[in-house]
Amino acid sequence: MATADFAVEGRSFAGFPLLIDDDGWPLEPAQSFLWHTLVTHGSIESKLTWEAYGRRLYDYFAFLSANDLTWDEDQKPHGLSVVARYRDWSLGELGLNPNTVNKRLNLVVRFYDWCKRQGYVSHLPFGMRDVRTPSHQGFLAHVDRTGGVVSKPMVMARERKATIKFLIKEQVRQCLGARLDPSHALLFNLMVRTGMRSCEARSFPLTYVFNPRTQTGLTPGQMIRVNLEPADMHLKYGKPRSVDVPWSLMEDMWTYSLHQREVRRQRAGQVPTALVLTELGTEFSKGAVVDAMKAIEKKVGFPVRAHMLRHTYGTYTLSALRKSTVFQGEPLLYVRDRMGHSDVQTTAIYLHLINQLDAQIVLAHEDEMDMLFANGGEAQIAMGNR
Repeated sequence: MATADFAVEGRSFAGFPLLIDDDGWPLEPAQSFLWHTLVTHGSIESKLTWEAYGRRLYDYFAFLSANDLTWDEDQKPHGLSVVARYRDWSLGELGLNPNTVNKRLNLVVRFYDWCKRQGYVSHLPFGMRDVRTPSHQGFLAHVDRTGGVVSKPMVMARERKATIKFLIKEQVRQCLGARLDPSHALLFNLMVRTGMRSCEARSFPLTYVFNPRTQTGLTPGQMIRVNLEPADMHLKYGKPRSVDVPWSLMEDMWTYSLHQREVRRQRAGQVPTALVLTELGTEFSKGAVVDAMKAIEKKVGFPVRAHMLRHTYGTYTLSALRKSTVFQGEPLLYVRDRMGHSDVQTTAIYLHLINQLDAQIVLAHEDEMDMLFANGGEAQIAMGNR
């Protein structure tokens, strides 16, 4: 990844992925493709996306280098192409999930499509086929001219329909009752009680935290609306949104900021902007959050993952709001906006899950959200100072 010294026309591109060849020069045309996709054409400013794109393309070219293969080989039957071999290696030797492999292949396919348009290659190392897709249900359905048929690269792996995994209330209670590291506990609470992503919870700013007892108009039990801004923290696609923080969680964060966080900050002697700090006093990295979830899992004896906590929030918040007799809004849209989904169809997976669950199981595992929205729904949400 580039340092702050990498600047173009006075603008720093720190964190931009740099693919370096064995001779020490940029790996072309892959490097130019990344620049075109992320900056020139795509204007994608999220450093998390930069890193993901860089790692995916690096993984492909590392495979080619390790097997003495060239990216622009002469035309071969599609099943024997370098892209097909990369797919088979990823699925076979590495045993990766087909969904993970397809995320990497999607970028590789885009790379070759760009190379063909730029004249670097005369053919694509994969075939295309027309597939019928479900009818578009969104706002622009009336202008859809595809006829429900789109072209798909044949090199993609066959995906298995992912099972949504989440924690039931008793599991959440067991996690909260365990003797957890205070930072691990706070990360857990931020994700399971507000629906934040892992990157959002670990970068949640200290400046967003305040003592709710000193704020005029706030009473215990209220939800506090907090606006998340990409200038302050990591947000997917750099898209601002708002979350509703339980009053008790805001109080816990305030207490943590005064005591446990300060002790940890002094160990490193730095001035981090994030609220949650590691035991060494540094901000949590992506890998550190994974380790934190594993530590919780070891304590409680069942799987705990960051994405499971978001699914827990989405599933039971939607369930609670649908049953509420006082909530005046549209439950699906509320959950969509809180979780930062770009399409309501993404949020609808929780609706489908609720419908598939046995009614008695849902009722037996009422989430905290039932109580949070029992007395007035969104009307009880107070606006915080952020």
